[in-house]
Amino acid sequence: MKAYYKGTGLEFLCQLVCRTRQAFYKRQHRLEHQKFEASIIVELVKRERKIAKRVGSKKLHLILKEELKQHGIYVGKDKFHEILKSNDLIVRNRKRGPKTTNSRHKLPIYPNIAKNMYLDRSEKMWVSDITYIRVGLGFCYLMLITDSYSRKVVGYNFGQNMTAELCTVALKEAMKNRAYPDRKLMHHSDRGSQYCSFDYTKILLDQGIPISMTENGDPLENSLAERMNRIFKDTFALDERFTHYESAKEVVDNAVKYYNERLPHSSVDLLTPSQAHHRRGKLKKHWKWYWRENQPKRINENLYTPN
Repeated sequence: MKAYYKGTGLEFLCQLVCRTRQAFYKRQHRLEHQKFEASIIVELVKRERKIAKRVGSKKLHLILKEELKQHGIYVGKDKFHEILKSNDLIVRNRKRGPKTTNSRHKLPIYPNIAKNMYLDRSEKMWVSDITYIRVGLGFCYLMLITDSYSRKVVGYNFGQNMTAELCTVALKEAMKNRAYPDRKLMHHSDRGSQYCSFDYTKILLDQGIPISMTENGDPLENSLAERMNRIFKDTFALDERFTHYESAKEVVDNAVKYYNERLPHSSVDLLTPSQAHHRRGKLKKHWKWYWRENQPKRINENLYTPN
């Protein structure tokens, strides 16, 4: 009102709306303080988004919660989301691309023995998959090996060709970095030629690691590995086209480190994968499969679940 009635005293205007001058100044101070807090939140979110370009507001709220407390900012999830929305910081998902699995080969295949696997700790089952990343006018490929219990990426490799060597390098890294080498481990994947190759299976068999593979090509038989590909593409914008291989590799390296060490995961009680890797027992899930009831025949209730 003061902006429209510049010649009228503030006290008189406050009386018209049954408010005091003190209430007016208190409200102005509160609004300025909220703007200041929002500006801090926006800057912190932009910092996180330099690596995790599409991490959602729910996980950002968890990631930044302690740091915001250090600034004296206590904001709930809804208000946090509202601040991001008002500053055009809400992300949108992208579309899918080409197929990366070649299961039409004459290499030996293995049965699916991971159907009813009980998981109560890490390094009992690893899952693996390959996804594409657009680089220049073509594609490069990212191989991820994930621990089914902790959701930690235990091994990965990024290369310009989708070969068996791409996968063996990631597998050797995973084997080298095992935190609990004495635990009995299983490896599960689809029937891609890379996982069926002599070099890849030899590494597993020499270590006494049972091999499990999907039976009919249904993505739900390797759902965790498929989900990992989507997480990395959606959260770290790996579905964008990169100009050079080197720049794409740098983004991938930073993404894996951020995912393991900083990103809370809804499947492991909102811990980071690195934290969950050293836990034992059932970890609470903070999500629901609302569509499960509509497709009961397609889903094995015990697949990759620790209960």
